[in-house]
Amino acid sequence: MRYSLTAGLVLAAGVLQAQSAAAESVLTALPVQRTAWIENYNPYNQSTRLPSVNDFIYEPLIIFNTLKGGEANYRLATAYDYADDLKSLTVTLRDGVTWSDGKPFTARDVAFSLDLVKKNKALDIYGLDKIVDTVEVVDDRTIRFHLLDANSGAIYQIVRLAVVPEHVWADVEDPVTFTNPDPVGTGPLTTIRRFTAQEYIQCRNEKYWDAENLKVDCMRFPQIATNDQALAAAARGELDWMGSFLPDIEKTFVGQDPEHHKYWFPAGSLVAFNFNMETKNEGNREAFTDVDFRRAVSMSFDREAMVDIAGYGYPTINQYPSGLGQAFHSWNNPEVDAEYGRFTRYDVDGAKALLEEAGYKDTDGDGHIETPSGKKISFNIIVPNGWTDWINTVQLGVEGLTAIGVEAQVATPEQAVWSESLINGDFDMAMNAYFTGVTPQYHMDLGLHSRHQGKTRFGATRYYNEKLDALLDGFFKTADAEEQRQIMNDIQMEIGRDMPYVAVFNNPLWYQYNTKRFTGFFSAENPVAKPVVHDETPERLLHLLSLRPVED
Repeated sequence: MRYSLTAGLVLAAGVLQAQSAAAESVLTALPVQRTAWIENYNPYNQSTRLPSVNDFIYEPLIIFNTLKGGEANYRLATAYDYADDLKSLTVTLRDGVTWSDGKPFTARDVAFSLDLVKKNKALDIYGLDKIVDTVEVVDDRTIRFHLLDANSGAIYQIVRLAVVPEHVWADVEDPVTFTNPDPVGTGPLTTIRRFTAQEYIQCRNEKYWDAENLKVDCMRFPQIATNDQALAAAARGELDWMGSFLPDIEKTFVGQDPEHHKYWFPAGSLVAFNFNMETKNEGNREAFTDVDFRRAVSMSFDREAMVDIAGYGYPTINQYPSGLGQAFHSWNNPEVDAEYGRFTRYDVDGAKALLEEAGYKDTDGDGHIETPSGKKISFNIIVPNGWTDWINTVQLGVEGLTAIGVEAQVATPEQAVWSESLINGDFDMAMNAYFTGVTPQYHMDLGLHSRHQGKTRFGATRYYNEKLDALLDGFFKTADAEEQRQIMNDIQMEIGRDMPYVAVFNNPLWYQYNTKRFTGFFSAENPVAKPVVHDETPERLLHLLSLRPVED
């Protein structure tokens, strides 16, 4: 099969004056909310790396446009070719690409980067060690990945690998803790002009191979901690490209400047409640590892209220037992709905009856149930501070849990602490979101395959199911559509039966933009690709390259 080449906001005024004086185009973006920026340019770091490192400093090999069914947009690579048995994959690299320090980019850099993450498990964000056996440098422009098994989806994972320069990273003593203070990359914006905890500015790579299409000279990233702060800055017109929950958006954002303030909310990520099945708390662990308890928790959640009240109606309710989501309804297995659908419907009385039948009761008279063996159940549900829509969702969840006799509270750590807690297992229950891919296999594999458990924030449940692993792996062992459909039916049945996490809704892709200073933004009228500026969205590079400064 051959695939070839086709295709601090007080500083704002001063920054804009400097922009004008230097005749530079500076785009202000908000990709994530944090209480302070930490100077970390390590693309493999999951908790504190800056949100503009991947894609903008380290360009992907290929960007698969999920909004267009996985259409390939070639970047550092120009083609890929599977062997007939799907057990090896050859990638052709673009000629003439250099690193930002002028050294040539070659297949050796790709091989080095893959070996680096395979040798340092903490860096292997995408579980490539479980997919790729060995890598072969055929020549400077050609690299071959020898896979552990037939895998028609391996390319989707491999291209997520950040490729770093061997001539820089080969001498790094500890690549896990390395903050990469002077980043050398292949992407469009590799120069850090200014960095403080409240703001940083990242500017163009003078060696960028696609400089002809790059019209934005710099991106400015102000530190903003909460949705409320984001709304205030957006309403004042200080942000060009952002993605935050803004309540009553037509009034609070669009209404402040109807000519320039715009938004677009395509269907987005699955949002679910994670149980930590390896929590150190014995009572919570006994409950969380009991499917009847997990089902009762699901039945206590008023998903409609979560969508309508906490989310202002923006999200899409998710009552699929497998967490499939409406965007992937064409893959739905109706037998799973028939068998397990009652556990995703709001039913407090049914949840109480299920718990009672499973042996949960209030043995000490404090109004809260204990486990069948008499252990106390009490836990926090962690959600990032300042994420008001999620915090309100969790509060509604706690109300439902209280109604069925379960003691739970809301806890709001900083976003970086929340993320690290999910990875390290230092939590009991959490609200989490999963990125979607070309097929539903991506978010299911990301969240539930054994190889991801305890490795990323997505594998937070610590759930292990060998049959599910085999099905998730088997999905891409064939390229036959009917075989994949049957496997997806079986995957949904496994997830629906065990309910390892509780899906509640699918977020829209949060995306707002301001056309006063730049044009070319993706929109419902110009739906080129996923429009968000968030990390882990490679399509944002295509978006950046489409933007043009407004001429005075």
